[in-house]
Amino acid sequence: MKLLTGNSNKPLSKLIAKYLKTKLVNSSIKKFSDGEIYIEINENIRGNSIFIIQSISSPANDNLMELLLCIDALKRSSAKNITAVIPYFGYARQDRKVVPRTSISAKLVSNLITKAGADRVVTVDLHAGQIQGFFDIPVDNLFATPIFGRHAKKNIKSKNIICVAPDVGGTERARALGKMLGVELAIVDKRRPKPGQSKVMNVIGNVKGKTCIMVDDIIDSGGTIVNAAKALKDRGAKEVYVYITHGVLTGEAVDRIKESVIKKLVITDTIDNHNKIKNVKNIEVLPISTLMGEAIKRISNSTSVSDLFK
Repeated sequence: MKLLTGNSNKPLSKLIAKYLKTKLVNSSIKKFSDGEIYIEINENIRGNSIFIIQSISSPANDNLMELLLCIDALKRSSAKNITAVIPYFGYARQDRKVVPRTSISAKLVSNLITKAGADRVVTVDLHAGQIQGFFDIPVDNLFATPIFGRHAKKNIKSKNIICVAPDVGGTERARALGKMLGVELAIVDKRRPKPGQSKVMNVIGNVKGKTCIMVDDIIDSGGTIVNAAKALKDRGAKEVYVYITHGVLTGEAVDRIKESVIKKLVITDTIDNHNKIKNVKNIEVLPISTLMGEAIKRISNSTSVSDLFK
């Protein structure tokens, strides 16, 4: 078993390699002057099981192309099998046609990864669970909820907690965290006038005097979460904590969070944000390397991965 990393999140790849007590495959990933990506594997990998670690994060197009070319290079280097370890699976937000004449990018990217030569995919908190069915190869969709649950139990001392879904689509995720913490559930009813914008209409559930824990898979511009947190405070919530798996954090997202009513935003390191969140006191990063490293070990040893969901 060997690990190869792309350029999207080298700090995470190094932490996973450290957990597995192995080294990353020696490789060269360069660009021609016109932006074309060039991949070269600098050591023999014939007959090895290879795990390529690459998030499809910003710049999403470059990182996706890197992933596809790495898979192709590994296949042409006679790797025994190739597992695409994609901590953040980009292009997943377009998983169906919500209006006419739009693409379903999640299906297209799934096809590209499969056709490139991947034998298996490992990812964390897919935006929509049904994307697993877009692949004709095995997909292990890991969950960050157990990590969030342990962190909340350790760091949030309030006895009066309620878990909050920032929209109806996130109800299952919030319910899972609420079950771990033994608390009730509330839902923020919102509408999207257009992509990337949201308007809070109502809060379903009693949050007055309670410590709210919001949980979601992605925070992008920050508008949805910041507006939802304000709506909770306006309805009498005592404090608002937010747990998000993937910190996309585009545009002015970090400034919005810094100035918001959110007491603490906790994200994982599926996306490398260390430059964006320097000196931001209400943003904390939880490492995901142990979860991903353990999943890789179990896949390599042909043992159960489902135990990691508990």
